[in-house]
Amino acid sequence: MTSTETDTRRSEALAAGERFAALEGTVDHEELTRQVLTWAAETYGAGLIVASNMQDAVLVKLGAEARAGVDVLFLETGYHFAETLGTRDAVAQVYGVRIVQAEPELTVAEQDAQYGKDLFATDPGACCGMRKVEPLRRTLARYDAWVTGVRRVEAPTRATTPLVTWDERHGLVKVNPIAHWTDEQMDAYIGEHAVLVNPLVGEGYPSIGCAPCTAKPAPGADPRSGRWAGFSKTECGLHG
Repeated sequence: MTSTETDTRRSEALAAGERFAALEGTVDHEELTRQVLTWAAETYGAGLIVASNMQDAVLVKLGAEARAGVDVLFLETGYHFAETLGTRDAVAQVYGVRIVQAEPELTVAEQDAQYGKDLFATDPGACCGMRKVEPLRRTLARYDAWVTGVRRVEAPTRATTPLVTWDERHGLVKVNPIAHWTDEQMDAYIGEHAVLVNPLVGEGYPSIGCAPCTAKPAPGADPRSGRWAGFSKTECGLHG
């Protein structure tokens, strides 16, 4: 995009964010999400992609309702649980979406050879950078807007997440249509609509990432405390 086109797209995104923010608390949370996704689908069409870590298919289902056959971005790091890969395959079949796999430039074996075995255990930030952040960047470069499942209740770093914003890092519109949903609202939606859920959730994993960097949190602990346990790291780096 030219600088003028970028400025226009940025202004468009920020204006939409303000418009939808004004609706919060005045309409049902599900209805607001549908309005956000309908706007995104109508505005960006095939230039829209929905990101999913395959913990559950709430966002995929909602995205597919707004745009049939929508592209769904999945970061294939090479370190996923088998259950996560199974959920990915089931999601594609059940919701009729097209899975777009963002893959690292190096295989796990190549990374081990070049940087030392199990980089995730010594420098998880570098590992995430190569296997998540860079593949995401390359994939998003082909789109105009991306939809994420970030929610404000998940972590203090996400507490002010807007419904629509401009992603300066990637240079495209970022849509966070369930940012305002609580855990209880998520659970209710999943139950009411029989949404596909990663089997690991029922086994005590409330936040699922790569297998080597995901553990069950202690009872009563922050749900994300099982991610990168033993490190100060709390985010992949995908959202800033």
